[in-house]
Amino acid sequence: MAKFEEEVKNSPFGFGESNDAFVKYFTGKSWLNPLANKANVNIVNVSFSPGCINHWHEHTVPQTLVCVAGEGWVQEEGKRAHKMTAGDVYVVSPNTKHWHGAAKDAWFAHLSMMADTDKAKTTWYEPVDPEYYDSLK
Repeated sequence: MAKFEEEVKNSPFGFGESNDAFVKYFTGKSWLNPLANKANVNIVNVSFSPGCINHWHEHTVPQTLVCVAGEGWVQEEGKRAHKMTAGDVYVVSPNTKHWHGAAKDAWFAHLSMMADTDKAKTTWYEPVDPEYYDSLK
């Protein structure tokens, strides 16, 4: 059994529904639980099964990621991958190509927070190189 399954599935932020709308941009199974979309701020708890990551992408507004359970990764283009564990916060600047998701052997959940949602656009790119991802430790 993969690590952190119970913590992710029983998060105080909720597990959510299958992320079917964005499945083509993820390498595995993920779930979304929208928490707030008011006052021009969007907060969503995103849960990832082991090995599930999203493709490279960028947003036109800053994105703050807060790991609420499990173990995962975030990487900005041109930088080293950064491991995330419960309590870690990572801020991605606007128009910065990046990816994030679970470790190979662990469940992962993070809050994704973006302000200025009336200006927010996401551009999706290619998948993360699987050999590179598999090399992360």
